[in-house]
Amino acid sequence: MASGCALIFDEEMTRYKLLWTDSYSQVCEIEVPERLTVSHDALVACGLAQRCRQVPIRQATEQEILLVHSDEYLEAVKQTPKMTVEELKAFTKKYNDVYFHPNIYHCAKLAVGATLQLVDSVMKREVRNGMALVRPPGHHGQRSAANGFCVFNNVAIAALYAKKTYNLNRILIVDWDVHHGQGVQYCFEEDPSVLYFSWHRYEHQAFWPNLPESDYTSVGKGKGSGFNVNLPWNKVGMTNSDYLSAFFHVLLPVAYEFDPELVLVCAGFDSAIGDPEGKMVASPEIFAHLTQLLMPLASGRMCAVLEGGYNLTSLAQSVCQTVQTLLGDPAPELSGLSGACERKIFLVQICGEDSKEEKSMNQMSLCLREGDGFTAGFIQAALGLILPLAYEFNPGLVLGIVGSGSGRSLLSPVWGHLTGLLQGLAQGRTLTLLQGDDKDLMEVTVAALSGAPVPPLGTLGVLRCEDVEMIEKQRCRLQKRWGLLRCTGT
Repeated sequence: MASGCALIFDEEMTRYKLLWTDSYSQVCEIEVPERLTVSHDALVACGLAQRCRQVPIRQATEQEILLVHSDEYLEAVKQTPKMTVEELKAFTKKYNDVYFHPNIYHCAKLAVGATLQLVDSVMKREVRNGMALVRPPGHHGQRSAANGFCVFNNVAIAALYAKKTYNLNRILIVDWDVHHGQGVQYCFEEDPSVLYFSWHRYEHQAFWPNLPESDYTSVGKGKGSGFNVNLPWNKVGMTNSDYLSAFFHVLLPVAYEFDPELVLVCAGFDSAIGDPEGKMVASPEIFAHLTQLLMPLASGRMCAVLEGGYNLTSLAQSVCQTVQTLLGDPAPELSGLSGACERKIFLVQICGEDSKEEKSMNQMSLCLREGDGFTAGFIQAALGLILPLAYEFNPGLVLGIVGSGSGRSLLSPVWGHLTGLLQGLAQGRTLTLLQGDDKDLMEVTVAALSGAPVPPLGTLGVLRCEDVEMIEKQRCRLQKRWGLLRCTGT
């Protein structure tokens, strides 16, 4: 079984910067070499880098770059090392919000190569997961155009490389950068084998890249229809609660149904507090929890690749939170989530028979009968009810109890995933009591508690109408007290 976290970094990728100042390139002044060095220095200072497996970097080949980019564009970028500053300025003006340097082609090949090295390490089971600190970033890069500080689209190339090299059929790309990764969307909008999720500052198309296709109405094209999920933020100031709600109510239900074989994260940290681009107020600690929530997917195979992040303090802290969770450390407590509660215990009961109607705002019974649709109902209840309530309740201990008796043949897989998803709570303090001698249930529980991958759920089945009604009834009953249950702004 794969274990460990890979870290890929090379100081060589810091060896380019903006060489001139003018009105056209002024926006690029925030993309500096220090973004990489402060991130790596913070990992070293916290003792996290030393715990990771250091994977050597390499340059991407032209054939790998051409998986996404055109011959003409590659040939044009290949000429930049020979250009004078004036020629670089002229070349830069062909594109939008990007700059070129004599060394940027070399660094861009290293950024792609580092990303592919990470994919190889994870897919060959040399490590369970990992992070690549790369520069230039990639998610705005398009087939024949540099864009938004990006030269080559690192993550898009990685997805196509993984499909080709490891015969993967389903790859999930999660883009939590504050800008829409339109380059990734363009690459896969007709491809049902890649599910792309992006949240991003939008403000009704007033924020860069100012595209109508960044709105929620862009869901993919042709066979890829339904496999592009945009969550545009139409105001700034989004909080930890907003990010968690997006995961609970939008991303995770779709991701579980998609059942990915690999998770790639466009890890942009300009969505954290203090960033001049994002102007959001989510704390760096939120990225530990977002990472934790993704880890039960794809048997734990996750590759996080650095994108944006321009407040150096917030960036370094966010990178550390992400890597710390990839290493298996407990996620820290989140601020600003705790709801008003009259008791110190919140009871969630999952049973196979209807119970009497509850009145307490600190108790919830879920009737989920075994049979067709049980897995879908359980996951929907876990993501839409249990996790939002648990995060807002902010427990000091999570206690899970599975009673004895028959009818548990479908429980083991979903119980393992629920246990894994709950590991972000109470700084990992979880106690599980299993009654009976169900070996499968015991094994999956131990795996989840120890941070090991839990088996994929496969096809979830179809939600039963009675389960949908039951989940919605509980949501309506409890959402006046527990805000994370709300799916709308009303």
